[in-house]
Amino acid sequence: MSLPSRVFAAPTTHEMTDLVSGLRSDPAPPGEQDLPAPPPEPTAAWPTPSVERATAWLPGGPTGLGTSAARALLPPGAGHSRPTPPPGGRPRAGDPIPGLYCPPAVPADPAKIAEVDRRLEAWARELDLFPPEWAGDFAGFQVGRAVVLQHPAAADLERLVVAGKLLVAENVVDDCYCEDYGGSPIGLGSRLVIAQSALDPVHTADGYQQQWHEGLDADAPLRSYAGAVRAFRDIATPSQVTRFIHDAARLHLGYLGEAAWAQTRTTPPVWQYLVMRQFNNFRPCLSIVDAVDGYELPEPFYSRPEVQRVTALACNATTLVNDLYSFTKEMAIDEYHLNLPTVIAAEEGRGLKDAYLKAIDIHNEIMHAFEDESLVLAAENPVVARYTTGLAAWVAGNHEWHHTNTYRYSLPNYW
Repeated sequence: MSLPSRVFAAPTTHEMTDLVSGLRSDPAPPGEQDLPAPPPEPTAAWPTPSVERATAWLPGGPTGLGTSAARALLPPGAGHSRPTPPPGGRPRAGDPIPGLYCPPAVPADPAKIAEVDRRLEAWARELDLFPPEWAGDFAGFQVGRAVVLQHPAAADLERLVVAGKLLVAENVVDDCYCEDYGGSPIGLGSRLVIAQSALDPVHTADGYQQQWHEGLDADAPLRSYAGAVRAFRDIATPSQVTRFIHDAARLHLGYLGEAAWAQTRTTPPVWQYLVMRQFNNFRPCLSIVDAVDGYELPEPFYSRPEVQRVTALACNATTLVNDLYSFTKEMAIDEYHLNLPTVIAAEEGRGLKDAYLKAIDIHNEIMHAFEDESLVLAAENPVVARYTTGLAAWVAGNHEWHHTNTYRYSLPNYW
């Protein structure tokens, strides 16, 4: 998450000059602002994946009962080879990060995207979630495109809409409580406790129960959480709902860890930052893949340490993708913002370009571990294979959404 006006322990003035100048495309004349230009305004048309990248990566080539839908996503002759990095040279707007390992996503159907967006906008208006000035950001976020890319094997359109509601709600809570729209580390814990109750209902004396209901209804982030989890209960099993609620609590714990560093003006060591990012990450989105795809990974399988590990690896890899693609935007707002490159730079005394490239290597190591260990699990059990296939599809779709969403993201001039 990004918190406004942070001040952390940081490199020296000379090193900070290197960190910020690394974001520039060309030398600036005296007096020019030494920061990248903001991303372009969104266009009316949705960007679509290129044909050359329209190959699904599904680990293990799952076989067995219940996996025919996932197998259908595999192109003829698909195997487990790892793609080579993009050709050298400076990437253009919408290109992936050179050298970042992530297999390509299943292409998203524009008609499906448009219908998901239509239903999500109607839902957001019904709950009065956004003031008018947020309209550009809502369109630029491309929620429909995100969930269609992330869930290519979704059982039906309504399940994609539910995934979109959860994604919208998580971002409303993050933006309003933690980030740009009034968010602050001050008092964050009390706000997140109430937010958690919108997912995990309070059971108390009648009079106070009514006050809790009124409190949820009076606050847009709380309305978004409560409305999204109601929709999720309609498509998921009780076990899947409990899993999501637990993962939301993990997310809130991660928010609090980062907020504590903001309050104490601390840049953590890299290993501690990575711990925080295992909690403050996309796990609530990834661990619902079975519910969106129309089946349940039974709790005895989901609870296995090996399955928990590949789930964590997938979540960590895709969260570091977010660190790398949002890096330029974050640094333009706050050059002391916490992300993996900045904590590497501070700990190792590197320039930010070198730290950014090392962060790519860390991501790739985690991503390869997820792929390799998923292959082992996929060979053991077809239901687990279907789940890891869903995780892999989410990771690939999320990467596609990040690198093609030029309204939100642009790359530093490091190549």
